Amino acid sequence: MTDEPNPIDIAAAAAEAGESEEQSLDAAAETVAPPDDGIKRRWYAIHAHSGQEANIKKNLLVLAEQGGLKDVIGDILVPMEEVAEIKSGEKKISKRKFFPGYVLVKLPEHPERNADLWHLIKNTPGVSGFIGSRTVPVPLDDSEVQAIVEEMRGERERPKPKVKFEQGERVKIIDGAFSNFIGNIDEINLERGKLKVMVEIFERLTSVEVEFWQVEKI
Repeated sequence: MTDEPNPIDIAAAAAEAGESEEQSLDAAAETVAPPDDGIKRRWYAIHAHSGQEANIKKNLLVLAEQGGLKDVIGDILVPMEEVAEIKSGEKKISKRKFFPGYVLVKLPEHPERNADLWHLIKNTPGVSGFIGSRTVPVPLDDSEVQAIVEEMRGERERPKPKVKFEQGERVKIIDGAFSNFIGNIDEINLERGKLKVMVEIFERLTSVEVEFWQVEKI
C-alpha cells in the first residue's frame, strides 16, 4: 500500500518554488488536454477560498496524478482576463481572475459516485465545496462554459457567472468570526466574490461581509 499524498506538503513545495502571482495566474489560465476515452464529462464549479484558485488547480493536478486519477479529470479552468495597467508611466498587460472564488472542473457525470475522486476534490486545500448541494454537485450548462472560454479569447463580452445567491435570500454563515449567524443577503459583489449579510448582533442589525464559500442557503 502506498502512502496518500499530503496536501500540506504539496502546498509548501509550491511556496518554496517561489512562483510569483503572475506566474501562478498564467499557469491557471492554461487548459489541460482532455482524455479521449469515451466517458461523458460535464463542467462543475468548485467554490474556492479567495486567492487560492491557481493553487487549487495546481494541487488538483498533482494529487490526481499521485492518486491515479489524472485521466479521470477532463480539464481544469480558472477564468482569466487580460487588463491594461499604467505602472511607472508604462502600459503593462496583466492577467486577473474575473470569477473570483470559483474553479471550473470537467468531470465524469455524477462525480459524487466516484469515492476516490470525491475525496480528492473535497480534501484539496482551498476547496470548500461544489455549486449545488453538499452531496450532489449541479453541472453547469455547456453554453455557459463556452461563453466563458470565448470571453477569455476576447471573442465576446464577459458572461455573467451563475451565482446561487439572491439579494434578500436567507443564509447561514458557516465560517469565520460570525460562524452560525443567520441573516439575509443585502448585497452581492460578483467581481470580488463577496456578500454583505445583515445579521442581528446585540439586538441590532449589522452588515457583515463574507465570501461566497463562507455561507450556505437555509
